[in-house]
Amino acid sequence: MIRDFKKHDIDKVMELWLDTNISAHSFIESEYWKSNYDTVKAIMPSATIYVYEEDNVIKGFVGLMDDYIAGIFVSQYVQSNGIGKTLLDYAKDKKDVLSLSVYKENSRAVNFYLREGFTVSNEQVDENTDNLELNMNWTK
Repeated sequence: MIRDFKKHDIDKVMELWLDTNISAHSFIESEYWKSNYDTVKAIMPSATIYVYEEDNVIKGFVGLMDDYIAGIFVSQYVQSNGIGKTLLDYAKDKKDVLSLSVYKENSRAVNFYLREGFTVSNEQVDENTDNLELNMNWTK
């Protein structure tokens, strides 16, 4: 079930954020994600967040800043079971256009977004990590 984020979800959502970023981005030092944890936790409530929950356990979430997908995060234990697609479809139902940035080296995520109808608009270097990012867009 997908539902709106509640304040008491923050610790579980942040645990998913950290674990998923570290496992999906082996090409970036884990210390980068750990050092940004407190900053992200502080700004998290300003995003629109939808959580995917089963049996009172949060298994994933999507964070939106207006029409920008800040990220889709799914527990590594339940990835490839359709939760990410379900969260993305939920966001698509609410928006006419969506955009996002994804690390080019994260081929699993790149392929997911391409499969789901996103197109690459340009490439840029993320100043914080010196890794190439793809900017991607989707229109209903």
